[in-house]
Amino acid sequence: MNALSRYAYWLHLKWPAGKVERLPRVDDTGRTSLAGVFVVGDLAGVPLLKFALDTGAAAAGRIADELKSAPTQATSPKDLVDVAILGGGVAGMSAALECQRRGLSLMVVEPAQPFSTIAAFPKGKPIFTYPTTMTPRGQLQVGATVKEELLAELRHGVAGRDVLLTVATADKIARAHDHLVITLADHAPVRARRVILAIGRTGNFRRLGVAGEDLPLVSNRLIDPAHHHGERVVIVGGGDTALEAAIALADPGTRAASVTLVHRGASLARAKPENVARVEALVASGALTLKLGQRVARIDPSEVVLASGERLPADTVFSLIGREPPLDLFRRSGIALQGERTRRAWTGLTAFFVAATVLYAMKAFGLFGSASWNPATIAREHLVDLQANNAPRDLWYTLAASASNGIGFFISLLYCAAVVVFGLDRIRRRKTPYVRRQTYTLIAFQLLPLFILPEILLPWLGHHGAFDSGILKDIADSLFPKASYDANGREYWRAYGFILAWPLFVWNVFTAEPLTGWLVISLIQTFVVIPLIVWRWGKGAYCGWVCSCGALAETLGDRHRDKMPHGKSLNRLNFLGQAILAIALVLLILRVVAWSTGWAWAGASADAALTSGWKPFVDFTLAGALGTGLYFGLSGRTWCRFGCPLAALMHIYARFSRFRIVADGKKCISCNACTATCHQGIDVMSFASRGAPMEDPQCVRCSACVSACPTGVLAFGQVDRKGNVSLDRLAASAVRLRERTALPPLSAPARTHDDLQH
Repeated sequence: MNALSRYAYWLHLKWPAGKVERLPRVDDTGRTSLAGVFVVGDLAGVPLLKFALDTGAAAAGRIADELKSAPTQATSPKDLVDVAILGGGVAGMSAALECQRRGLSLMVVEPAQPFSTIAAFPKGKPIFTYPTTMTPRGQLQVGATVKEELLAELRHGVAGRDVLLTVATADKIARAHDHLVITLADHAPVRARRVILAIGRTGNFRRLGVAGEDLPLVSNRLIDPAHHHGERVVIVGGGDTALEAAIALADPGTRAASVTLVHRGASLARAKPENVARVEALVASGALTLKLGQRVARIDPSEVVLASGERLPADTVFSLIGREPPLDLFRRSGIALQGERTRRAWTGLTAFFVAATVLYAMKAFGLFGSASWNPATIAREHLVDLQANNAPRDLWYTLAASASNGIGFFISLLYCAAVVVFGLDRIRRRKTPYVRRQTYTLIAFQLLPLFILPEILLPWLGHHGAFDSGILKDIADSLFPKASYDANGREYWRAYGFILAWPLFVWNVFTAEPLTGWLVISLIQTFVVIPLIVWRWGKGAYCGWVCSCGALAETLGDRHRDKMPHGKSLNRLNFLGQAILAIALVLLILRVVAWSTGWAWAGASADAALTSGWKPFVDFTLAGALGTGLYFGLSGRTWCRFGCPLAALMHIYARFSRFRIVADGKKCISCNACTATCHQGIDVMSFASRGAPMEDPQCVRCSACVSACPTGVLAFGQVDRKGNVSLDRLAASAVRLRERTALPPLSAPARTHDDLQH
């Protein structure tokens, strides 16, 4: 491994990079993009029994309230039911009982038997009924902690309820005027006013994609460990299901002759800590063999051949690598999925990208600068009239003067408006003290030092002669030199540098003549203030609370944060920012050489690189057109994650930071909601499931993962060198806010319906 590879591994690539499972796109009430269709239970994103019960009953209640004000039309078919429920699991039966209680006609469509998923669990499988203090809405309740007892409890809960059940598989859902039609395989279609999808994630088992996978010795499910007494068993997988199967089979009471667990990963990062501990104990005792970092090459009738060439004798092979969600039904029905876009969505994304590109081209290159419809042209003409009439240099004159300098004034105004409007929307939807305070802070920074100061206040003071003499003139000459494009004005745009530090905002430093004031300010910002706050609160103290890029990402981009792709290849692309940072350092060196030696080549080279390289590629393309234009395609952090050179510098600082997202691994249910909502592409769940502090330097403290966790596992905090943890006082988790609980000592050192179409 060369020095560059070691640096990349140390900085970022050492962290896990799991991907996000695609699920239907739903709003906070479970509505999908197909009107009248609701998703409940596991497919809504939280694989917890109590949440499944709650979402099923809640959806039924909403539907009952809706149908009260929407009476059946005379032209509706006679076989129309109020609600069709696809899936007879926990969520589906909870919805059925609530529909029945509310007087709705219903039908449950289930391809097997009610609660078939739970019935297929291994014998004696432990069941998590967290949160223990939660009482789900509806009539169906659970409290058992073992498979057999839970199944008996559920069956008793629906006994005698006379729920109409059709044994069939749904192929498609389509709208027909005022109702929905569900096409069934080998059955007559079902017509319903509303549809509840409660089919869970129990679709087809994932395949290994190797020869021999369909041999009789290969199974995707462990029913009873006693059935494999005395066998040589190979288990493939690294999740909780695989580990629980290995534990059950290797238990001394089962007396399996040989159990080998094969996992392609270098560690069991995604399994619960207690399962990992039990596996490690069995390995230490010799009851279980663990093969990490190994892939299966093929399966023969009596053995498993690994990619390394090793052969493992096998009488039974369990391929327990998870299941693919049953997404084909959603695709056939035209229901939007996370990470997939319809033609309408692509059209909208393209139009927004083109609009953003044109706006930033007008700002950077003066595109349409002389067009009569250009707001800057109109402002310039108005300013000429004011000057001709000797109008007083009041606030109106100041606005006209600022607006006349270019489209940048109007882009800044539009930017501020977006931050305010979507920021207030974010506060309304995400009701935590953290989000409220963070969003108001971002709005304040955007409005005051990043708009009012450079665009209104400083020009107004200048027009009134505040910088014509005395010490204020000396300060202004050092910070805001006379503008070549305006004989009566100064370069007040440089005031952005008070907030946007070098090398995010390079223009105050990369000037032909050194501006001493900005050199001092930039030096203190970038190499003193920011390192200190990153050390204490993490990189997100700047990216998530101060920066204007972060302001737009956390407001306009808030509803789209789940669109950021994840994975190892994308994590490597993060190093584009390191390359841009390196270029900024080279340009700084050239500029310093030109200042100190007068070497014309160094100054000319820096100027050429800035005007023909940095401005079109970094400022316009990456930070402007792509960074803003892809808000509805790759979330609001495209520029922040992949290109920002200041973020790249803060990644280095963050490797020495005390900031962590700490986790109570025992409460983690591996639902992956934290990873799915991270618009920086961090695999948060891999840390949370192990109870390990999350230390990936990409984190911007947006709090989305903390807020999205349904069990209150995560919290912001600091971990010192001895592993001592101190939690932030500002609550970021709605669950923890409700329960008013504190994180126990760590075991390790320490959306709306309108969005669904997009």
